[in-house]
Amino acid sequence: MLIKTLGIVFKSKKYSETSVIVDVFTEEKGMRSYIVSGVRSQRPTVSAGLLQPMTPVELVAYEKDGADLTRLKEVKPYQVFQAIPFDIRRSSVGLFMIEVARNGIQGHEAQPALFDFLLRNFIYLDETHHSIANLHLHFMVHLAEHLGFMPGGDYSAETPIFDLEEGVFTDLKPSHQHWLSQLPAGKFYQLLMLPMDQCQEVLFDREERRNLLKSLLNYYRLHIENFQNVHSHEILEEVLA
Repeated sequence: MLIKTLGIVFKSKKYSETSVIVDVFTEEKGMRSYIVSGVRSQRPTVSAGLLQPMTPVELVAYEKDGADLTRLKEVKPYQVFQAIPFDIRRSSVGLFMIEVARNGIQGHEAQPALFDFLLRNFIYLDETHHSIANLHLHFMVHLAEHLGFMPGGDYSAETPIFDLEEGVFTDLKPSHQHWLSQLPAGKFYQLLMLPMDQCQEVLFDREERRNLLKSLLNYYRLHIENFQNVHSHEILEEVLA
């Protein structure tokens, strides 16, 4: 059967001389892989630009129960980015967000709230005039909610420590090494409380931002089985510096 749905391109790779396989997180069916024919031909039937990571698309796809790989019948742009393709800072942030999301999303079921969250983040990344230096941190803090390990409790003078293993603010230093002390825990909590368009208000120096990013990646490794190493953060740190 055919389905019509919105999707966000996560990755594409060569499949044959003229075709690619594209991983798309769809609104209706969750994560899916599709063969797209004619992309690499002299007269492509589908623009390669439509299959770049982060691109929101409208697609018509063949769907078959139990099939891990089907074909796309139609694909067209849903939102044409105006800034991301031409701004290395925005594209670096976006590619990092894609890599984290791809490693974190488990299974193939529909997750419309997660789809909406991702779409809003990429559109904001493209359109905002605010600083984007904290956007990847805000993204990771709030993506955790959709992936099932939303931080618990509240930061306060009585509970100034965040236990990364338990995922809660606490008053006691854990016996293990995976925790945030008062200053980074406070800024982590600010990111948790602020909406996306105010995340630039949390003040970091370069080292604080780098350390919190490493702690968040550790947080994901602790809560997602087989969470793979994220490599794009090294490029991201240099670009944002």
